[in-house]
Amino acid sequence: MATVELLGASMSYGPVPVLRDINLHVADGEFCVFVGPSGCGKSTLLRCIAGLETLSNGQVRIGGQDMTHAPAAARGVSLVFQSYALLPHLTVYDNLAFGLTLRRMPAAQVEEKIKAVAQVLQLTPLLQRKPKQLSGGQKQRVAIGRAMVREPGVFLFDEPLSNLDASLRVATRIEIARLHRDYGRASTLYVTHDQVEAMTLADRILLLHSGDDVQRWGSVAQIGTPMELFHHPRSRFVASFIGSTQMNFLAATLLHADAHTARLRLANAVELDADVDARRLAAGSSLTLGIRPEHTHLGANGQHLLGAVQWQERTGDSTELHVAWAAGSAPLVARASGLHSAQPGQRLAVTLPANQLHLFDEQGQALPRSVHIADLPLPVA
Repeated sequence: MATVELLGASMSYGPVPVLRDINLHVADGEFCVFVGPSGCGKSTLLRCIAGLETLSNGQVRIGGQDMTHAPAAARGVSLVFQSYALLPHLTVYDNLAFGLTLRRMPAAQVEEKIKAVAQVLQLTPLLQRKPKQLSGGQKQRVAIGRAMVREPGVFLFDEPLSNLDASLRVATRIEIARLHRDYGRASTLYVTHDQVEAMTLADRILLLHSGDDVQRWGSVAQIGTPMELFHHPRSRFVASFIGSTQMNFLAATLLHADAHTARLRLANAVELDADVDARRLAAGSSLTLGIRPEHTHLGANGQHLLGAVQWQERTGDSTELHVAWAAGSAPLVARASGLHSAQPGQRLAVTLPANQLHLFDEQGQALPRSVHIADLPLPVA
């Protein structure tokens, strides 16, 4: 196993910054996922760790050693590419053996390693097939096996599931999680644009900035456990990216606040409370209120909004209702059970519990929530 450290990692393509001052420590055996919108620099960051790109500033340390300028072959890492990168004229066995043969490893030792890895990945019946005879999931397992036989200190995955269909993505994601658990002698860094993959696989997530604020592209938006990013997003950007469906955002004005509660007025003059400490802001400040669809409740069971259903999305296990609650405001999305059905134009009440509300200031930064979420530590500043 090996730790991975990034110290002030920055990179530019000419005058264009791609990565900005990234600091990260990945512990032995940890599964860390790099996530963010397309173009945020997550694959570039992985390639800098692998030695396929060079940082403009900062350090890459692997196993406690400075590897910033070391060649890729000396870093003790194995990279699994999005495209599999299998050699089409070689069998599965020879694809697995290719790197070991280049290192002039004795044939008996190569065979021993391949048999062990093939058994773990359920590739034993496929060893004499060529890549064109394999399914997408089988090709991906061969690519993972080729990395495993090298017994690296660090595994690097660059969007390995993006070429698979939906059902195979789920199956392969579970397989990667199982492999990390059962074969977890190496640290794993995994790139994806899919926040569901990030949430289900990661011990910790590194979310990189992208979007309208070009001055922050390629910088760290937040690092933490999946539940920290979900329950305690540090900014509106984090809150909007983590979670499916996206969090609702409503314009609000602060009326008054104490250490535990902020009193707000929404666009339709409805007043409600949020369990958020907003004392640093003056009365009259403009805020953005956030609530996730799954944290809303149908019915007037406390503070609520009234509105008319615009449309519904039924997924089987749940129904998402898009409710027009104020003229000129985006519809509020509320999640109900899969058995619930509503007609367009039907009026209903949506409850917004005070302990599930988030507040963001005019710069998009989150205000501290005063509610305690059981068994979930607050993120370290």
